[in-house]
Amino acid sequence: MNRMLLSVSLAIATLTLGACDRGQSNAANEAAARAEKTAYEKQIIQWRADRVKRLTKPDGWLSLVGMHWLEVGNTRVGSAEDNGTRLAVGPPHVGVLRLSKDGSLGFEPEADAGITIDGQPAQGAVTLNSDADPVAAATVVGFNKGDASFIVIKRGDRYALRVRDALAPTRTGFREIPYFPIDPSFRVKARFTAHPPGSKIDIINILGMVEPMDNPGTVTFDRDGKTFTLEAVDEGDHRLFLVYADRTSGHESYAAARFLYAQYPDAQGNTIVDFNEGYNPPCAFTAYSTCPMPPLRNRLDLAITAGEKKPLKPGTEIVN
Repeated sequence: MNRMLLSVSLAIATLTLGACDRGQSNAANEAAARAEKTAYEKQIIQWRADRVKRLTKPDGWLSLVGMHWLEVGNTRVGSAEDNGTRLAVGPPHVGVLRLSKDGSLGFEPEADAGITIDGQPAQGAVTLNSDADPVAAATVVGFNKGDASFIVIKRGDRYALRVRDALAPTRTGFREIPYFPIDPSFRVKARFTAHPPGSKIDIINILGMVEPMDNPGTVTFDRDGKTFTLEAVDEGDHRLFLVYADRTSGHESYAAARFLYAQYPDAQGNTIVDFNEGYNPPCAFTAYSTCPMPPLRNRLDLAITAGEKKPLKPGTEIVN
């Protein structure tokens, strides 16, 4: 009888210890999951802060105040009425810009107008690089004591002056960006499928211009029991640039598109697409940009409730 009671007691003790171990294990797993979620949320919050810092820097997208298309020949540039290319900001006369038929750009700065070339006082006529130069960065022509500047951009076969002003109301009056709640389920594992080397895809920008861009392959992911595929673009920095629209576009998110970067795939062909890092294109904030639009395949029949919402209109309250 005593042996029977002892056996029962031992069995109860074993079950109790097992239950305790399982309880401790479950508690540990839950704690680990909470810690992982907290760390991920901090990562996205930091990404958002870095994004806003880039957006609001003195020469960031919010500082754009003009885009002026150029014709072949000479044009006088400045804020006075007698200029062929009249700027919204700057001295009455900044200088004379020359666009040749071969696309070469010359600039003669106005004397005593406080003009700088790439941060250095102008010393006379110079050749300008556009943002399409394959070797050098676009030449920055500065004025207004460095607060304002312009560069030459090339879109398709056309050239334009892109003008910036650090004191632009779009920058000085910027508040913040509304976001969807952080949702770890929108950080998805994706499969990369390479296109033949040298593949291009025609991307239409918001002005209706067509620009062929490097198209290394596609990324495919699963969501809600369905499979979705996005065409990827490489802008030259060996990242996968994704331009997409979804069921929230034109409603909670910006109508034209959102942007997202992913890393090139690992040896198994896998990458991560994190839609919590989806962000608004520059054209969501300014009329003076030439944003790419999503190719047809990148218009997803899916509500991506993650990442940035559309920018606020003046006087609108944020509701996240």
